[in-house]
Amino acid sequence: MKKHVLVMFVGLAVIGLTGCSKKLGQFKSDFFSTTPNPLETVGEMVPGTVKGTIPAKFMLKNAKVTATPVIGWTTSSATKAEASGQPVVFQGENVRANGQVVDYNRGGSVAIPFAIPYKPEMAKSDLYLDFSVDQNGKIYTLPRVKVGEGVIATSTLASAKTVKPAVAKDNFQKVITEKYSADIHFLINQANIRANQTDKADYIDLNKKLMEANAAPNQEIAGITINSYASPEGTIEFNTQLAEKREANTTKLMEGQLKKDRITEFGELTASFTPEDWEGFESLVEKSNIQDKDLILSVLKMYPDPVEREREIRNLSSVFNELADQILPQLRYSRVMATINTLGKSDEELLNLFNTDPRKLTEDEMLYLATLTDDNMKKMEVYNTAAELHAKDYRTYNNLGMTQYVAGDYEGAMANFDYAHRLAPDAKEPEMNLGLMSMMNHDYAKANELLGLAAGVPEAADAMGVYYLSQGDLQKALRSFGDAKTNNAALARILNKDYTGARDVLAAIKTPDATTYYLSAVLGARTNNQSMVINNLRQAAKLDSSLLNRAQNDLEFARYNLSVL
Repeated sequence: MKKHVLVMFVGLAVIGLTGCSKKLGQFKSDFFSTTPNPLETVGEMVPGTVKGTIPAKFMLKNAKVTATPVIGWTTSSATKAEASGQPVVFQGENVRANGQVVDYNRGGSVAIPFAIPYKPEMAKSDLYLDFSVDQNGKIYTLPRVKVGEGVIATSTLASAKTVKPAVAKDNFQKVITEKYSADIHFLINQANIRANQTDKADYIDLNKKLMEANAAPNQEIAGITINSYASPEGTIEFNTQLAEKREANTTKLMEGQLKKDRITEFGELTASFTPEDWEGFESLVEKSNIQDKDLILSVLKMYPDPVEREREIRNLSSVFNELADQILPQLRYSRVMATINTLGKSDEELLNLFNTDPRKLTEDEMLYLATLTDDNMKKMEVYNTAAELHAKDYRTYNNLGMTQYVAGDYEGAMANFDYAHRLAPDAKEPEMNLGLMSMMNHDYAKANELLGLAAGVPEAADAMGVYYLSQGDLQKALRSFGDAKTNNAALARILNKDYTGARDVLAAIKTPDATTYYLSAVLGARTNNQSMVINNLRQAAKLDSSLLNRAQNDLEFARYNLSVL
C-alpha cells in the first residue's frame, strides 16, 4: 500500500514539472511590445524597453526566468551576428530572488530595458528575447521570441569629421595705426611758447616720427590734432581767450614745423581749445597725494557750476596752495597728437614673396596668407612652409593639422595637434582639436575634458554639439549648436522633430556635401515629401556612393521605392 502511494506522489510531481515546462515554452511575440519599434539610436547606443504582459495561469510559482534582449543581423559575409543587452529577471511568486514578480493566478507585467552599442549592420536586424529558466535548480532554455525589427540610425550621422577644427588666428594687420603726442606747457596766464618747450624730448621725438613717416613708402600721416587748455582759475571769459590764444600759437608752431620739414601730406590738421579743464583737474587730484583730496573731489560733485566750484575750492585755504603748486600748472598746456598709419604688405606682395622668398614673411603674414584661399591643399602648402620657417610658433603646426584633418589625414593631424599642444600647453585651439580626435577614437571622457578646456574657441560650440549628440543629450546639443549652419546642427533639429528649423539650416549650408543631401532626404521622408527624398538621395549618392547602400537599408525610407535611384 505504501509503495502505491509513493509511486502516485512521484508521478504527480513529474506531471506537474512537465506541465510547467510546456507552459513556459509557450512564450509568444504577442506577450511583448517594444518601445520604440523600430528601434532608434540615441548617440551611439540602441536603447529601448520591451514590456511583457504575462497571462494568468502561465508563470509557475517556482520558476525564475532570465530574459536577455538580443539584436541579431546578417553580416556582409552572410554570417550571423548578434549583440546582447543586460539580462532581466522575472519570477514566480514563491521564488526568493530580486526579480520582477508575476502572479500565477492573475498574471502580470514585466519591463525589460536595454541599451546595446550600435553597429552599422543593425540597420537591417531583428530584436529577440532569449529565455533561461531556473526551476528548483533545474536550468533549461526556451525558444527565443522576436519582439522587434530594425534600427533607425539617423543619430549616428553626427560626425566629428565634419566639425571644422579650431584655427589659430593671425595677428596680421593691413593698417597699423599708432598715435604719438607731445605736450607744450605754458606759464600762468600766458600763451607764448617758450624755447624750452620745443627742446623737450617728446616734442623732438614727435617731429622725428612725422619726418620718418613722411619718408617711409609704407607709412602715412593720417592727421594731426591740437587740443589747448587753461587751468580752472580766474574768470571763464579770461580763460576762454587764453585757451584760444594757446591753440592759435600752437597751431602756428606746428604749421611752421611741417613747412620747415617739408611735410606736405599730413591728412588734416585740426585744433580745438577747452577754457577750463575740470576733467583734467579731477583726474590729477584723484591720482595725487594731497591730504584733503577727498574733500576737493566732493566739492566738484556738489557744485557743477564752474564759478561756484572755483570759489569753494579757493575757500579751502589749507589745500589751495598745494593745488596751485602741484595740479594747476599741469593744466596749462597744448597737446599735439599725430596719427600715423603703417601699411602692411598687399595680398599680391605676400603671395609673390611666398613664391619667391618666403623667409621674408613673418609668421603672421604667412598665417594671414593661408586665409586668402579656400583650397585646402594650398592652405596646407602655406602652413607647412610656415611650420618649417617658424618652428616655435604653435599656430603653424595647429593650422597645418587642421588642413590634414580636413583632407582625412587623421594620423598627420593628430601628430601636429599634439606638437602644437606641447609648444603651447595653454593654447585652446590644440586642446579643442585634440578633443575632436578623442571623439573620433570614441574616448568621450577625454573629449569632454579637452573640449571643456577649449571653451571660448569659436569652433568649440559645434564640437560640443557633436559630443552631446554622441551622448544622447539632444537639448544640450541644440544649445551648443545655437544658430550654426552645419550638418550636425541640422541633424539635431531633425532628431528634435523641428523640421522647419532643420530645413532652414540645411538651406543655409554654404557648401553642401553628401551628408547634407542625405539629411535633406531624411527630412523629406519625415515630412512625406517623396520628390524631396528621391532628388536628395540621388545627389547624395553622386557625392558618396556608399550612402546609396545605407539608404536601401535605412528604415527612414521604408515607405519609398528606392529602385528608381
